[in-house]
Amino acid sequence: MLASFLMGLVGGQRAMTPLAAVAIAAARDELPTDNGAPKLLSHPAVAAGALALAIGEMAGDKQKTAPDRIVPIGLAARFVTSAIAGAALVPRRQRWLGAAVGGLTAVAASYPGWRARMAAMSQYGQTPTGFVEDAVVLTGAAAIARNAAKLGAA
Repeated sequence: MLASFLMGLVGGQRAMTPLAAVAIAAARDELPTDNGAPKLLSHPAVAAGALALAIGEMAGDKQKTAPDRIVPIGLAARFVTSAIAGAALVPRRQRWLGAAVGGLTAVAASYPGWRARMAAMSQYGQTPTGFVEDAVVLTGAAAIARNAAKLGAA
C-alpha cells in the first residue's frame, strides 16, 4: 500500500500525473505482475492521452485563471485518477484497498499542498512555484511507478 499512498500524495498536487505515470508504466509492462490495473490502462493510446492531459494540466496550472486544486471538481478528479493509480500499484486481490488509499490520500494531500503553494506564490509568484511543484511531482510519480514492486515489498 506504500506505493498507492505515495502516488496519492502526488495526486493531491496534480490530478492527471498519477494516471499518466501508471499508464506509461503499464504500457511499458513495468508495473508489478498481477497488479490491479484495468487492462485498458496498458494501451499505448491511453498512456499517450493521459500524458497529454497531464501536460495540459501542468500548463494550465501556470495561468492566472487556474482554479484552486481544492474546488469540488478538482478534488473529484484527484480522487478518481489517484484511485486508478493506487489500484494499479498493488496486487489484484488488493486493488480496492489500493484504490481507496490512493484516492483518499490525494484528497487529503490537496489541502496542505494548496496552502503551501499559496504561501510560496505570495513570495515567488505562480509560474515559478508551479514549475518547482511540477518537478517534484514528476520526479515522485516516475520513481513510484518505476519502483512499485519494491515499495510493495516494503
